[in-house]
Amino acid sequence: MSKTTPNPRRATTSRSKAAQGPAGDPASAASAQAILRELAEAGVPLAVAEVAARLRVGKKERSAFDDCVAALERDGKILVNRKGELCIAAKLDLVTGTIQGHPDGFGFLIPDAGGDDLFLSPREMHKALHGDRASAKIVGVDRRGRPEGEIVDVLLHANREIVGRIHEERGVWFVEAENRRINQDLIVPPDERNGAEKGQVVVVEIIEHPSAHREAIVRVKEVLGSATDPGIEIEIALRKHTLPFEWSAAAERQAARLPEAVRPADRKGRIDLTGLPLVTIDGENARDFDDAVYCEPDGDGWRLIVAIADVSHYVRDGDALDGDARERGTSVYFPRRVIPMLPEALSNELCSLKPEVDRLCMACDMRIDARGEMASFEFHPAIMHSRARLTYTQVYAWLTAGGGTGAAPPALRKHLAHLHALYKVLFAARERRGAIDFDTPELAIEFDAKGRIARIVPAPRNDAHRLIEECMLAANVCASRLLEENEQPALHRVHESPPPDKLAALREFIAGCGLSLSGGDSPTARDYAALIERIRDRSDFALLQTVLLRSLAQAQYSPDNVGHFGLAYETYAHFTSPIRRYPDLLVHRAIKAVLARKRYTPEGMSWAELGIHCSMTERRADDASRDVLQWLKCNYMSDKVGETFPGTISGVASFGIFVTLDGLDIDGLVHVTELPRDYFHFDAVRHALIGERGGRVFQLAGRVNVKVVRVDLEQAKIDFSLDESGAPVTVPPGPAHPTYVQPLGRSDRPPRERHPRERKPRRGKAS
Repeated sequence: MSKTTPNPRRATTSRSKAAQGPAGDPASAASAQAILRELAEAGVPLAVAEVAARLRVGKKERSAFDDCVAALERDGKILVNRKGELCIAAKLDLVTGTIQGHPDGFGFLIPDAGGDDLFLSPREMHKALHGDRASAKIVGVDRRGRPEGEIVDVLLHANREIVGRIHEERGVWFVEAENRRINQDLIVPPDERNGAEKGQVVVVEIIEHPSAHREAIVRVKEVLGSATDPGIEIEIALRKHTLPFEWSAAAERQAARLPEAVRPADRKGRIDLTGLPLVTIDGENARDFDDAVYCEPDGDGWRLIVAIADVSHYVRDGDALDGDARERGTSVYFPRRVIPMLPEALSNELCSLKPEVDRLCMACDMRIDARGEMASFEFHPAIMHSRARLTYTQVYAWLTAGGGTGAAPPALRKHLAHLHALYKVLFAARERRGAIDFDTPELAIEFDAKGRIARIVPAPRNDAHRLIEECMLAANVCASRLLEENEQPALHRVHESPPPDKLAALREFIAGCGLSLSGGDSPTARDYAALIERIRDRSDFALLQTVLLRSLAQAQYSPDNVGHFGLAYETYAHFTSPIRRYPDLLVHRAIKAVLARKRYTPEGMSWAELGIHCSMTERRADDASRDVLQWLKCNYMSDKVGETFPGTISGVASFGIFVTLDGLDIDGLVHVTELPRDYFHFDAVRHALIGERGGRVFQLAGRVNVKVVRVDLEQAKIDFSLDESGAPVTVPPGPAHPTYVQPLGRSDRPPRERHPRERKPRRGKAS
């Protein structure tokens, strides 16, 4: 049989409805089955015309038939060989999957069907780009024993536009992609440069995709500016991570038609909470206020009301605003800039629970007993009137002797005291429940007027943060319970038990430290929490806590409720942030359906698909925010080359150690060649590099002094060398009067769901 070759018809990144093939309508599925059946019965490759003739496809049906053939090709079920004949992919012993590039030029094919990844050499990676879907055949094993693949056909090109820096060498213009997983140079013809100058950051559009014998050809679509322009790092991140940042015309029209205030018709069917002194408590820089709280004694327990902005009243399933919100999935918080999930007419105005105006809300009215256990709860569509917009700084000052920023308004003093008393009860219940609470320091970045880092300062969490956190956790648990009890499908926030492989590695490591983790093969959060308490006073606490944290799974969204391991909840959902998180908006709609004795099913996607999508958008936002902060940190360190800093080993690999600088949360690499002269061997179990001759050990959480030797702004990387001179080290101070403050690695609010592996924007919402 002839070798298959890439088909030029598949130079696209999206499918039309007609071309969705087996996933589309029943007619397409029947045609797909018929095509595959005909090829199987023939037992040999067939030309497209032969298949059409055998199936008696007429002129009217030919277009749909061709679409179905194209869909089968994209799904990797059939391939076209050099003669233009259709082949059944399964009979060619091919593996279909997604290509994952590596910055060093090689890559892997991640099989759709699971199993071992196929190693792709740099030569093979020259045929495709990171993210492409392809079919490959196994041609052997590499020197590490991994199955090695050869790309046979690129089924779907994932990249249409790429952001990067344009360069020129000997008259040849090319772009180096910002995404380092795209290792190939992208060639720019002279007449496709669009005025871009050497070194500028550009967005390019692919004209011709790469092949075995040539690089990708691109045209410059947009010049973003110089690599050092203020805000350029955000523009790069938006495009690198394909974050939607422009509203559709339909969404803009719908937003323009929104009222400026609550209308009389909007009040119908709602309970009136305007007489209660509900307040919002957020960070100083918050603009979208989506939760308000009220607390009062109730017998020997408490009544707690958590009122959440009723976004679902204005954003209906399937409308234009909903489409844009679903695509975004979450708001993205950058220093001095926010990419909101909803237009500002909603997020900062009509839905925001601003003080002294009526707002629509969904209220969770809870009764909590003296032990902090949930006695009962109810949900209501309501209308509220916030009495004050308070900050964590203000509330904490009032809770600690009323100093610092003036006394609390008399009408609110008792209310805040009740909230604080309830927090203590809820926190005690949290400890009894065994929720994990890692002791990690908080930092904040102070920016100057140009958006550059001025300095990095401590930002400890206090009781004001914690009391709001506990209120939000309680409301989220009630939302999940309501949906579970009424068998209404929805997205739960799930955090699974530690994976078996990580759990085994953890047990092996702590055994070497004379410790054990109770719980057998299925430890609970209580077992983790108990171990943390046992080790809290040990000198190696930082190391042990880091290893414990890294053994845990990552939280995600799913309709399958498996509970929340880190918080020790059997059921948990996100309800408290519908302005900035799409899963919360879905939960609001599901709750309204329960209250109306109906059943809610989202349009266009299944619950499982929505869970995958919302988890992806969350990770995408985190990655983009992390990229921007990393660039800003590199820029901050660019004038500190040659200076020495104390730090902690935060990662260990065969090629060196990663060090996080004290008080800065800035990471860099000490390459193994910069360590003392020796042969160092990587011990994965001990998380350490161990010298063969001298026995020197560099282990996770170890303390070192390092010197800054290189800062690469293009790749956002910092290189350190080990400094053992004993010279004093200091952290250089920044300007005394910054213009903007943001908690490090987060936005302007503290996380209200704090559990391992969830490094969310610090926004005061359960993450």
